[in-house]
Amino acid sequence: MSSDNGATASWDRPARSASPAPRVDALQLGRSLRHARKAAGLTLDAVHDAIGLAPSQLSGFETGKREARFTQLQQLAALYGVTLERLTGTEPPTRRAELELRLERAMRSSTWQQKRLPTMRIGPRTPDDVLETMLALVDELDRAAEERVATPEEARRANTHLRAEMRARDNHFPEIEAEAAAMLARVGYQSGPLSQHLIAAITERLGFSVHHVGDLPHSTRSVTDLKRKRIYLSRSSRIDHDPRSVLLQALGHHVLGHSVPADYGGFLRQRIETNYFAAALLMPERTAVDFLGAAKADRQLAVEDLRDAFAVSYESAAHRLTNLATVHLGIPLHFQKVHESGIIYKAYENDGVTFPADHTGAIEGQPVCKRWTSREVFDVADKVNAFEQYTETPAGTFWCTAMTERSAAGEFSLSIGVPFSQAKWFRGRATKERSVSRCPDPSCCRTPPAALAEAWSGQAWPSARAHSHLLAALPPGAFPGVDETEVYSFLASRA
Repeated sequence: MSSDNGATASWDRPARSASPAPRVDALQLGRSLRHARKAAGLTLDAVHDAIGLAPSQLSGFETGKREARFTQLQQLAALYGVTLERLTGTEPPTRRAELELRLERAMRSSTWQQKRLPTMRIGPRTPDDVLETMLALVDELDRAAEERVATPEEARRANTHLRAEMRARDNHFPEIEAEAAAMLARVGYQSGPLSQHLIAAITERLGFSVHHVGDLPHSTRSVTDLKRKRIYLSRSSRIDHDPRSVLLQALGHHVLGHSVPADYGGFLRQRIETNYFAAALLMPERTAVDFLGAAKADRQLAVEDLRDAFAVSYESAAHRLTNLATVHLGIPLHFQKVHESGIIYKAYENDGVTFPADHTGAIEGQPVCKRWTSREVFDVADKVNAFEQYTETPAGTFWCTAMTERSAAGEFSLSIGVPFSQAKWFRGRATKERSVSRCPDPSCCRTPPAALAEAWSGQAWPSARAHSHLLAALPPGAFPGVDETEVYSFLASRA
């Protein structure tokens, strides 16, 4: 987690120990040792001659297969002319070292082993572009696994049931709001964005410490050690989730009294509750409602203003608006997160809009009408400002505002919509953009125009790409998609 005021650094400080040896990642330390030795112009034999360490022992240090003692690290740092802090630092010494580290960790992961993928020897002559290509494949495998994290019919039905419950309560959870408000009061929150200092105070008050690591298990966003009250987060800058939100979600499990989920429905409910808890801390109900109320009075409601006022992502602000708009402002609305392929990833509605659904009532994985704002926004050249549009549908006319955000899984649109009668409260209501959707009528956007159909029907044979998304496959285990062996091994390595 980054911080402008340096408060985060104190979170990473490990508990005092009788041993003076620093706790560092063996692979990363190995790359630092190799880089420092070569920068000093020394061979393994020259190091042996200077301080007596065997070349095989030094090679083990540099490959991460052997652990160096503190006194040995002091000797090597002095010989190489670098500080011990630099040698054991948390950042790889070069871009090349970073590439090697990432690929080495991926090849040593249990996921790699389970798939029986061949490994490659990374040598000094291995070109950088080969490493980058391999890492791109690793990222694609991770993305594909992320998309397949959940759903045969049991999971889809659980998701549909939960969405119906959220609609019935206008997506507002007063009991979670109360927990968040009490926590904020205890740490002295007043107004505005939740500062890093207050996040640290919340974490400390709950008895936890935060540790940023470079080898967090691939299948996790965070890992909590309940024995020692430690929360491990990734120090990588290549993550798609706000580190503040990830930390607050981890704390939410503790505050909300969650136990190990018995089934996918329980897992999904806990995920929703912890997401809500994090949002209620980052955008506190009292101050957020005051802000939104003033904007409504001025007829200037806008998701991007809520985003900027509380320093969160557009997606987080749009989600939070669904929590507060109906209960506090009297505005029914709907939300969509749609992949650039046109597939719904997430959605919520209490305003009468009709989402496409399968026979179970599940909407995740269904294609959105090409005439809707959530699809039209992908073709808009302006990616900085919100795009607004009125769309006539069989269920009525809706005004929607949308923006796009890019992640490792591709580009997504994030849209908020309201019935025509509620558009008067929002900035952008004067848009001239209009569209007409007749979906689910196939002639709207699914049936090819007659001329094209006549020319190509029976003359084309496309090879279909199977759609996969967040609710596509349900792995076994209490926490779907999580490799428990990898998690336990990770915790054991730090015990």
